[in-house]
Amino acid sequence: MDTRDWRREPEPKYWHLRTLLTEALDTEFSVGEVLPNERALAARYGVARATLRQALEQLELEGRLQRRRGVGTTVAPPRVGVDLSPSQHAWPGRPGDPWTVTAAAPAPPPPAVARLLDLPSGATVEIIHRTLTTHGRPVATEELYVPGAVSPPAPADPAEGPERARRLLRLLQECEPAGQDRTVELGAATAETAHRLDRLPGSPVLLVTTRYLTAGRTAAASVATYRADTCRLTFANQPALTALTG
Repeated sequence: MDTRDWRREPEPKYWHLRTLLTEALDTEFSVGEVLPNERALAARYGVARATLRQALEQLELEGRLQRRRGVGTTVAPPRVGVDLSPSQHAWPGRPGDPWTVTAAAPAPPPPAVARLLDLPSGATVEIIHRTLTTHGRPVATEELYVPGAVSPPAPADPAEGPERARRLLRLLQECEPAGQDRTVELGAATAETAHRLDRLPGSPVLLVTTRYLTAGRTAAASVATYRADTCRLTFANQPALTALTG
């Protein structure tokens, strides 16, 4: 058993530098301002450039900095508030819903989602893909899973695409809402979600799983992946999502 007193462990140099840089961002720089180059910052704080890069990478992960090719490192705007309270996070496809559908197609859901929908392993559901953007940049991606009891096939349905997704959302709106439950956890972006969110695979993300209930059963379930560097989740009854348009 490790009996060391972690309170006495020396703080890593890059973490101490990250603290100093955070204070500078709060007092000396404004949103969108370009930071001095690495050589100047390393000289200012008396650290090696490798240590500086570690601190800058940490602040980028935390959403305090943005690195732009051809521009440099700039101070990032505050995180966008995303209100997850039921009054603001209503059923998918409602009027004013800020999510944009991109595609839909039938496929088996992941095992965890199949359990949420009370479906046997290997059962097929409709999977609707949606994105959420702000200022023209994607901040979240979602897979919405709709079981066949809610989404009967239509003879003229296209095989996949936004048109099919919109029809499914209209069918979902016909269900009588009876509540929803939601869980939030920290995760890492898969290769697919990282591509959709313009991030590197393994970047920290916030995973929000929602179950939509109707008449004693689950009408749909969704797994939404939010960029942890640009989003902060709130649970107050306030319209924080109104800024998420694009």
